[in-house]
Amino acid sequence: MSEITALKDLAKFVAKSPLASEDAEIRRSAVNSLVKSIAPRTERKKVTDLLSTVMALSARTRRLVQPRVEIEIDVFTPDNARAVRIITGETLA
Repeated sequence: MSEITALKDLAKFVAKSPLASEDAEIRRSAVNSLVKSIAPRTERKKVTDLLSTVMALSARTRRLVQPRVEIEIDVFTPDNARAVRIITGETLA
């Protein structure tokens, strides 16, 4: 296809989109429906979702008020030399 034919076809092009309408009301309606389709939908939280959130926060609070736990592990080789020593004193949260 030559460039002239492509330009002639482009000159004959008629936009069929409602966004290209001469009527302002039709354009506004098209833009509004486009915005509605793109906008994120806010879904309502289910009672079970809210309850699970409350339970998770409650469990975390209970763990935070528990006394701190310390664990010491000594690992020895067969000839009674210390191989590994792990000491952890972090709060589980």
